[in-house]
Amino acid sequence: MSIFNRVPILRWIVPAAATALVIGGGALVANSPADASPPLAPRSAAQLLVDIQQASVTGLSGTVVQSSDLGLPTLPGLGLGGDPGSANLTSLLAGTHTLRLWYAGPHQLRVAVLGSLGESDVIRNGNDLWTWSSKDNTATHRTLSSDEPGSSEKSDSTDRQPGSGVLPAISGMTPQQAADAALAAISPSTKVTTDGSAEVAGRSAYELVLTPKTAGSLVAQVRIAVDATEHIPLRVQVFATGQPTPAIQVAFSAVDFNRPDAAQFAFNPPPGATVTEQDSSKPSAADRAKERKAATSKAAGELGAPKIVGSGWSTVLVMDASSGLGALTGRPGPAKSSDASPSPSPTAQPPGAALGGILTALPKVSGSWGSGHLLRSKLFSAVITDNGKIAVGAVAPDLLYTALSQ
Repeated sequence: MSIFNRVPILRWIVPAAATALVIGGGALVANSPADASPPLAPRSAAQLLVDIQQASVTGLSGTVVQSSDLGLPTLPGLGLGGDPGSANLTSLLAGTHTLRLWYAGPHQLRVAVLGSLGESDVIRNGNDLWTWSSKDNTATHRTLSSDEPGSSEKSDSTDRQPGSGVLPAISGMTPQQAADAALAAISPSTKVTTDGSAEVAGRSAYELVLTPKTAGSLVAQVRIAVDATEHIPLRVQVFATGQPTPAIQVAFSAVDFNRPDAAQFAFNPPPGATVTEQDSSKPSAADRAKERKAATSKAAGELGAPKIVGSGWSTVLVMDASSGLGALTGRPGPAKSSDASPSPSPTAQPPGAALGGILTALPKVSGSWGSGHLLRSKLFSAVITDNGKIAVGAVAPDLLYTALSQ
């Protein structure tokens, strides 16, 4: 079974932005041969994909450092471009952040997010799941039920299908056949080569380089350093066009492939901690699936079916969110004679006033497509039009305007 199925943490260390860009551009492989410097023997990118697919570790611990420099503007209420030490979720888009992780099998995991104001942990030990915040000295415990994915009481034989997770559509193939199929699928939009060797966290690694073939992308390249022995990614770097340093980097600064001691997963709340015991009773797996489907349908209804313009790395998504944005920004809709609600107090703040303030802070843009506000960073651009459309992509604004005109 895939290392990414058995070690979900290894998926978490790749930032969402990089994941989205890789999905947009294709998979991580190409036919170019590796030009690894000694002592690493040459490996083609297709061979490296097979290595990653077949990687197997029984233990891992280390420190991961994530840094982002997207060039986002400072926006009121969101902290974008502001204090990187903020606990606000959007602070992950700027500055440097550190986490520690331990892995001793699918039922023993621990992740600790380190910050200037304390530490937050998630600990999985068998069917016990703990979260803990040192800042507040609070802990939450939950006992996982047997029907949840990854439960120690549930057989994970389905996870052992060859190729599961990484290449599900071609999981019946051999790893090499899967790699060849992936190569054929991504060649129109992405050139992927190897670029010698690198050293990450004191370990030798091969470097895969993804370069967009399609014009107009703000992404210059994505570089993935793959451990030469254990075959897992040790570092991901995303470079913006014209920039010498990565806009996003996630990398191990230290890593050890020995199995961590069991004491790392035996969490005991510290003295004085406030402990909350979560109710383990929950809807069935079928009910949860229905709830997810209903939530997805509702979100799709609010945003409208997205229109895809372009392809590969220059893909632009255009969505109609006029009703949702109107509600969020507090902008009144058409008056109804049946409305009997009293007028709001002059001092009352509309529920979505913060979002309205954000839109006002963004530069105003206009063209044959209409008018709106532009959010621009090193790796992506987004336009929110005055009539409620949203266009977003890893492209320059001109391509967004073209997409809105179609």
